Amino acid sequence: MKNEKTYLPLYKSEKLPELTNDEQTEYQKIKERIIQYNINEERTNLKKEEIKQLLNTNTNNQKIVNKILNDLQGYGEIDKLLSDDNLEEIMIIGNDKPIYVYHRKHGMMITDIQLKDREIRQIIEKIANNVQRKIDKQTPILDARLPDGSRVNATIPPVSADGPTLTIRKFKKDPYTVIDLIKSNTMSSQLASFLWIVIEGLNVRPSNIIIAGGTGSGKTTTLNTLTTFIPPYERIITIEDTLEMQIPHDHIIRTETRPPNIENKGEITMNLLLKNSLRQRPDRIIVGEVRSSEAITLFSALNTGHSGMGTLHANSTNETITRLTNPPMNVPNIMINSINFIIMQNRIYNAHIGTTRRITEVAEVVGMEMGHVQLNKIFQYDAANDTITYTAINCNAINKIAQLKGIKYTDVMHEMDNRKKYLEKISKKNNLNIHEVQTYIDKYYN
Repeated sequence: MKNEKTYLPLYKSEKLPELTNDEQTEYQKIKERIIQYNINEERTNLKKEEIKQLLNTNTNNQKIVNKILNDLQGYGEIDKLLSDDNLEEIMIIGNDKPIYVYHRKHGMMITDIQLKDREIRQIIEKIANNVQRKIDKQTPILDARLPDGSRVNATIPPVSADGPTLTIRKFKKDPYTVIDLIKSNTMSSQLASFLWIVIEGLNVRPSNIIIAGGTGSGKTTTLNTLTTFIPPYERIITIEDTLEMQIPHDHIIRTETRPPNIENKGEITMNLLLKNSLRQRPDRIIVGEVRSSEAITLFSALNTGHSGMGTLHANSTNETITRLTNPPMNVPNIMINSINFIIMQNRIYNAHIGTTRRITEVAEVVGMEMGHVQLNKIFQYDAANDTITYTAINCNAINKIAQLKGIKYTDVMHEMDNRKKYLEKISKKNNLNIHEVQTYIDKYYN
């Protein structure tokens, strides 16, 4: 079923029964009493049983009881959307306008839910309170996250002229694994085994990697899955604007930036966290998204022997280099060599299977010539056959691993083939979560 105005598929939600005018008045009075009880008792959150007890003394109307429980314990009308693991994004665009969602299979959809200005503001303020941040006319933009890690952006007037807006990028309850990406054809088992080799580096030369792509192309998801290949004995430090990565690793420190307060003080920037991480003896630094002055700090760290990974917004490998070497990042050309590989990922529409994510290129940074960074294509995507294949004659990173390990280039390639077969064997198992996949990867070494 499609919406006649937008021609988008319709997402039908399970709605709570609507309250009559009298019930709405009673609902508001009871809700105010519960809020006042919270204030009097100096409580921030009541348990579900306590709320039910208070409700039973005020009303026996089950419609009102359900709505208050839904509002106080969750996020009202959008709770059903938040609990649907098939949705990637929830988009509220203003007063009395339909909520849009991005479905993992069907793409953009329009829902049958419309919220009033007041209801949107209540949801936004609840999210802000939960992360101890403020949103008002002086600071009308909110970047936050839900308890499950889902990323939130909210705006209110005067920034958004048509009323408050809310965009929630949802996390899957069970994060994608490298096996999921192989099964969905985002990457091949051959590419996965290659990345396993270069990320681990056979314990002699781990590679530094940038994953580049457009908005919603799955960069962070791929980065998260590839951390499975980081050896379990390494110490990882992650740096993000909003905590998104769910890395199945024991020795990890997760850090998050903080915006300035109303007095424009207390800001914790990506660059500050990155500089601080260098004092924490990291084996691997992972930056959620490289976008500004922290790029020079990151590349300085990579040049001095630290290993790192990160994502960056770009549409091609050449554009990735251009973005890195120009404002606001300004990484000197001579430092670009500290990156070993650029992985390009794109969101592609396929008429038969809908929207897909594909790694479309893996390029190796091999040096400088006439002031230009030279790239060597290792893997290339073939759109006609929906496959990605190994196209390189030679790979510098594999050569260096072989030299430092004291083995032949062909030995490393043979090891890559063994790991490919191992990943294909794991891929035959169903419904493995990220921790189970990590266990299988760790078992490979035994």
